[in-house]
Amino acid sequence: MGIQSTTWVSFCLSVSAAAFRCPCSISQSLLIKHNSNPPTWALNRSLSRLNPSSMSQPLSASASASDSTPLASPEDVDKTQSFDVLVQYVVLRRDLIDTWPLGSVVTQGCHASVSAIWSNKEDPHTLEYCNPDNIDSMHKVTLEVKGETQILNLSEKLTAGGIAHKLWIEQPENFPTCLATKPYPKSVVSSYFKRLKLCK
Repeated sequence: MGIQSTTWVSFCLSVSAAAFRCPCSISQSLLIKHNSNPPTWALNRSLSRLNPSSMSQPLSASASASDSTPLASPEDVDKTQSFDVLVQYVVLRRDLIDTWPLGSVVTQGCHASVSAIWSNKEDPHTLEYCNPDNIDSMHKVTLEVKGETQILNLSEKLTAGGIAHKLWIEQPENFPTCLATKPYPKSVVSSYFKRLKLCK
């Protein structure tokens, strides 16, 4: 063998002897004969191969976890489904709330809500929303805008987005008082109303 090969053999034998604590006169004599140091990568590689504990270690936790993906529980499925509930949005005018009798404002909201549902009575979401199994658990969100200009702008925005709704025009005064959407999954329409305040 050449000097480099002999050095490499002596290094491996010495590391092996140290790792397993086996006295070996050959490795010591060879190591004394040549004092050149092995490369760093060789040291790391040899130690990882000769470490007895590494041979008996199980797979890492991350590897084991990646091999088995837990199935979603029925509770998780129910939470996901309940998050995207069917909801009807009703929007009233704040200026009318402050100046009209409360009953009159509530009546306007009822007009818009019933009209929006009846106008879309064949819609699948409306049918589900009004299904006898769901009739006692309806979801409505009642919001407010400042006045007439804002209710008209909101109606235009909903129309441009293809959101079915009813802008209620009170007669004989002939001015808009409120609006209501047909029932929608919340995820479909919530973005149109995220800047509006809850009606209080």
